[in-house]
Order: sequence, then structure tokens, then C-alpha cells
Amino acid sequence: TRFKKLFHRFLQEKGPSVDWGKIQRPPEDSIQPYEKIKARGLPDNIASVLNKLVVVKLNGGLGTSMGCKGPKSLIGVRNENTFLDLTVQQIEHLNKTYNTDVPLVLMNSFNTDEDTKKILQKYSHSRVKIYTFNQSRYPRINKETLLPIAKDVSYSGENTECWYPPGHGDIYASFYNSGLLDNLIAEGKEYIFVSNIDNLGATVDLYILNHLMNPPNGKRCEFVMEVTNKTRADVKGGTLTQYENKLRLVEIAQVPKAHVDEFKSVSKFKIFNTNNLWIALSAIKRLQEKNAIDMEIIVNPKTLDGGLNVIQLETAVGAAIKSFENSLGINVPRSRFLPVKTTSDLLLVMSNLYSLNAGSLTMSEKREFPTVPLVKLGSSFTKVQDYLRRFESIPDMLELDHLTVSGDVTFGKNVSLKGTVIIIANHGDRIDIPAGAVLENKIVSGNLRILDH
Repeated sequence: TRFKKLFHRFLQEKGPSVDWGKIQRPPEDSIQPYEKIKARGLPDNIASVLNKLVVVKLNGGLGTSMGCKGPKSLIGVRNENTFLDLTVQQIEHLNKTYNTDVPLVLMNSFNTDEDTKKILQKYSHSRVKIYTFNQSRYPRINKETLLPIAKDVSYSGENTECWYPPGHGDIYASFYNSGLLDNLIAEGKEYIFVSNIDNLGATVDLYILNHLMNPPNGKRCEFVMEVTNKTRADVKGGTLTQYENKLRLVEIAQVPKAHVDEFKSVSKFKIFNTNNLWIALSAIKRLQEKNAIDMEIIVNPKTLDGGLNVIQLETAVGAAIKSFENSLGINVPRSRFLPVKTTSDLLLVMSNLYSLNAGSLTMSEKREFPTVPLVKLGSSFTKVQDYLRRFESIPDMLELDHLTVSGDVTFGKNVSLKGTVIIIANHGDRIDIPAGAVLENKIVSGNLRILDH
């Protein structure tokens, strides 16, 4: 029935779902700087505040874009630790430090549920209660006929690619329907902190939590979205706007073509959504029971292996911000947004740019600039196993600004990269960067000719 409603809306709505003329910059006080929230400090009873929190990780995705089978959360990111290991370590550290009981909830999809549940036995002795619930399973629609491509409702064999998990906006209904939402409310939990499991910067922030539980004006926020300043690399991220007197998340897919460049501009829309969200449980329950959560439809076109064009109707968790009362954006430091979408991202988090402490990655104090280097690894590095084979050890990147690698390139042990380094092996050539090499502002091309940048 939920799919039916979504599909019905899809058939009725024509054109972009926002009227560009109504989009305004958010009012000054609707997006608070993190510094201001941090400046309030922490109360003595931080444990009692923490005990009201539940950490929810979006765990529906597969590692296919990085050439892995199975849940993305089980890819090794740092010293053999997976995304899931790091998450459990972070929460366990909180629970031990403050003697609290913060549970972890994983929203799985039918793609990740079985493998994730198998691995959870590994944490049975850790000091974190772990719960799971499943996203819905919706039918893929033939782009031409607008009919489902599944022959029947079974999910096996050839039928597996007829179905898809409908995006993380599905969290509200699935969480509610699983019964878990009510159970957690009954246990006295009040807020969930939701984030993508592949965002290694999304750790529990006590200052934001305190701001929610003890609001300065006495009026609690039902929904907080962490946003951060755009850089050139983030032009596609969704942004917070003011729309019909409500905060509203606008994604690039909703923007009329004529305004896409304006949307991407760093000057008009300075911030983007990190998808780190803090949401009141009671509000989810109230809105879900009233059927009042409104999220725009994202139409995601896909081409299946056999060449068939299908569409997936999805929704995004942050799009519901306009349905909640007293929403707030918090402009957080870039360090809270450290997603690992590609092996280029993986190289950064595996390197000496970061140090690992109790499951949290922090930028090394030895790095002079707080910004992350721009890394672009070519298609020979796309799959995790190829990427790992091409680095005998992860290079020293403390002084790196920009790295581009293209073609058949391998790195020996203890290579050091500084400044801007560009390595391009032409088709049919191979470049082996020798062990111990120090490349500073170099262009390496063709057959290992090293030039000054």
C-alpha cells in the first residue's frame, strides 16, 4: 500500500517538485553555527542525557560501487576494522566512559540483512545492544510500460533484480511498523541520531545532543540536520532552503534544469546536508500515525544487466524535515562528513592523515592544513581488491594537496606524496613508483619520466 501511494503520486506529479520562485535563503537563526552550540558546554549529568539517545545507522547498501559483494558496512576500512566494527567501538567507548546504555539500531535492506545478522554474533559480548529492522522491498518499474518487471512476489533466483530498497526515506514507516520505535520509547529513549554507515565522521556529538535535550529557549527541536560548507567537490549535495515558511531540503534532482547552475553555486547555497540527523522519537510516532510525513519522490533511473531500463521510486530521510516542528540546521565542521564512497576516499581514511581512537578517526595533528587533500584514482583502482594490490603500503600523505592517478600504476612501500602529484600511465604502459620514493609537486607520465610540477 505504501508503494501504491508513492506510485500514484509519481503518476500525478509532473515536472520538478519545487517552485523555484518560492525558494529563499534560510533565515539567519534557522542554521546555527556549531561553535555556538559547543560554547554552551556540557551539563554534569551528561549520562542521563546520553541514556535518552539511540544511534541509527543506515545499512541498506551493498559494496558494489567498490567492487565488493555483500553489505558495504563489512568492508575493511582501517587496521582490519570494518565500518560496522568502528561504529560498535565508538558506541561501546561511550557506554563505558559514561556508564550508559546507548543502543545501536541498523536499518538493513533485504540485500544486507542476512549477512549483517551473521556478523552481529561477533559483538554479542560487547557493551552495546544491537537491534535491526528492515527497509521495505519495492518493485522496479519498466520505464516504457510503467509496469512492475517482477513475474510474481518471490524474491529469489532471477527475480532478485526485480526489487529494490526504496531509499532511506523509508526509515520512518519501517521503524514504526517494526515495533522497535514503540519499544524504544517505552524504554525512555527520546532521540535518534541517524547517519549513513559509510560516513566515518558521524560520531555521537554530546554538544548537539545537549542542545536538543536542554534547548536554550526551552522549546525542543524535533528535527536537527547537520549541514556543512560546500567545497568545489560538493556541488551536488542537497541544500537547506526556506520554502513556504518551513526549512526544506532541496536535492539536485528536484531543481528545474534552468536553475541547476545556480543550485550548484557555492555563493548562493553555501551549505549541504551531511545526512547526519537528530530526530525526536515521539515526533516520528505522532507524524507516522497521522500519516503526515511528506517527502518528495526521487526518480532513480537504472539500466539492468540485460539492458532493460527501469525506474526506482525513492525518498530521502532528510526530505521529511518540513513535516517536523521547530526544525534546525547546525553548520558543523567538515570533519563530521567523511564518507567513503570510492577507493579514493578509502585511501584518505587508511592513510596517516587520520589517527584512530576508540573507533573514531581524527585528522592527524601533524597535518598543517585542516583540509583534506583532493584524491582522484583512475579506473584501475575502482575495485577494493585491485586498489589494495596496487599499494604495497599506504603512502605518507601528510603534506599532500592533490593526487591524480590514471592507468596501470603501482606504489612500492613507504612512498611519500607531497604537494600536487599527478601520475599518468599511458595505455599499454605501466608505472611502478619505487619503494621509498618521495614525490613532491611532480608529474609522472608515460614511462616513468619524473618532471617538476
